Amino acid sequence: MLDYDISKLTSFKIGGEIKKVYMPESVEEFVQILQKEPEAVVLGNLSNTLISSYGYDGTVIITTKMENVDITGTKITAECGIKGPKLSKIALENHLSGFEFMIGFPGSLGGNIFMNASANNQCISDKIISIKCFDGQSTKDFSKEEMEFSYRHSICMDKKLIVLSAMFELEAADEISIKNKMDEILAFRKSHQPSLALPNCGSVFKNPENNSAGKLLESAGAKNMAQGGVHVWENHANFIINDGTGTSLDVLRLMHKMSEEVEKKYQIKLIPEIRYLGGNNKEEVELCKKLKIK
Repeated sequence: MLDYDISKLTSFKIGGEIKKVYMPESVEEFVQILQKEPEAVVLGNLSNTLISSYGYDGTVIITTKMENVDITGTKITAECGIKGPKLSKIALENHLSGFEFMIGFPGSLGGNIFMNASANNQCISDKIISIKCFDGQSTKDFSKEEMEFSYRHSICMDKKLIVLSAMFELEAADEISIKNKMDEILAFRKSHQPSLALPNCGSVFKNPENNSAGKLLESAGAKNMAQGGVHVWENHANFIINDGTGTSLDVLRLMHKMSEEVEKKYQIKLIPEIRYLGGNNKEEVELCKKLKIK
């Protein structure tokens, strides 16, 4: 697809036209596209990526149609495009425990592995056995140890590795106990995070070591901040809500304001959790450099 309006697919409901977009439906098709388009940017469910309202003059591959899952005993192998809640429900249907914490994850499996997503004292890497990646030339299997997982980090961030699929080892459990855990997690998320009915991009900044980005931001007065068509969520200062008219520049200006206030008060430089795709607006590029957004 050419000149594709991406805004309707992003959880922020923000984004301009992408020059070229692919949506593969299998690992084989995905690899073929990657070989044909080596500079393409790979995105999943677009739940933690801010795409510029001024568009992107490159190629993007969106993986959300890659949802195949295979279950053998307590092992689950899943493709990178499947969303966390869907995978969590499949595990429940098969009486397998270990994916309850993903019931509220808006992202795709590939993105969750890329950033080692976590919640409720669990992370995606806990149950991983192996991951199949594309290294720029061919596919390769990586063990859990080779992925160098840590807080909000995997080796995919440091090397050009694209997650294709992953195998997990879960535990057999009764359906009621699994469902009860999922309900508890959903209730917790509902009270601590905005629903996607309020367009947002998840947590804006990573938690500093032994600290909370949300508490630092609240103490620095971030809950009273707004910029253009976006504002900081009144229930938790580490979320930005799009009021419906927000632009990517509004978001970056607000993030810069939030970050500056925390640094001024605590001498702590917050690191963004949100990723950015754009480059056509000079002010956005400068703000990304100041914020150290990748």
